[in-house]
Amino acid sequence: MEKRKLQWHPAFGAALRITLKDEMEFLEMQEEYLLSKKPPQIDILIVKKLRDRPIKKAIGKIFRQHNIIEYKAPGDYLSINDFYKVYGYTCFYQSNTDRIKEIDPEELTITFACSRYPREMLKHLAEVRGIHAENRDKGIYYLIGDAIPMQLLITQELTQEENFWLKNLRMDLKAGREIQNIVAKYEQNRHSKDYAAVMDLITRANWKEMEADRKMCDALKELFAEELKEENEKGMERGIHLAKLIFKLSAQGSSDEEIAEKCDLPLEQVREILE
Repeated sequence: MEKRKLQWHPAFGAALRITLKDEMEFLEMQEEYLLSKKPPQIDILIVKKLRDRPIKKAIGKIFRQHNIIEYKAPGDYLSINDFYKVYGYTCFYQSNTDRIKEIDPEELTITFACSRYPREMLKHLAEVRGIHAENRDKGIYYLIGDAIPMQLLITQELTQEENFWLKNLRMDLKAGREIQNIVAKYEQNRHSKDYAAVMDLITRANWKEMEADRKMCDALKELFAEELKEENEKGMERGIHLAKLIFKLSAQGSSDEEIAEKCDLPLEQVREILE
């Protein structure tokens, strides 16, 4: 029940802004864009400010001037009905203007983003609409055969390098190195509202796994509280260095008591860090 209540769409929007951050000055992005004064509404609309400027990131290479994005949260399935709903919304978006072709139909694209490969939907599109999926990059499939350029993003298949936060917007993260890597990347950008929104959702969606790593983080923060207050970066580096030393001594067979003596720390703190 708790996971079904999680607000995935705002976090996906934030992760998308992070992924396209190098291009955002040339884009205008609106979340839950209202097609009229009342629903229906598009999950995300991205409008290019400079029509002819290409997007460098792989997920944005298909973009034209007006780009409609449909996002399915982890665990949700992209269905045949979803395809027609979004396709219909796109047509309505184009037509809901004061002037004919105020939005050029040739400047529209549709992006479907989900965590699982929608075999039934793609089978239907191939058999009924003559549209087939063509893999263009890791996790990126172009839907070929329609007048409107379309792509399918399988978020868990996307590359880490370009799509770190989109790829890790999941409910199945593993405690240890995977979560520690995410936390470390977040710490570098903790003052950004978008990073905070994504990290908040990831934390709540993976609470048990995040809790497993919490004790060590709390121990480090308590151990170097003064340094963190005065000089956060320096204090954290010292804490990480000391933690690595403790783990190294433990791996070499030193007892908890010997480690506490060598590191000049209370035995209780050493044991808490090792846990």
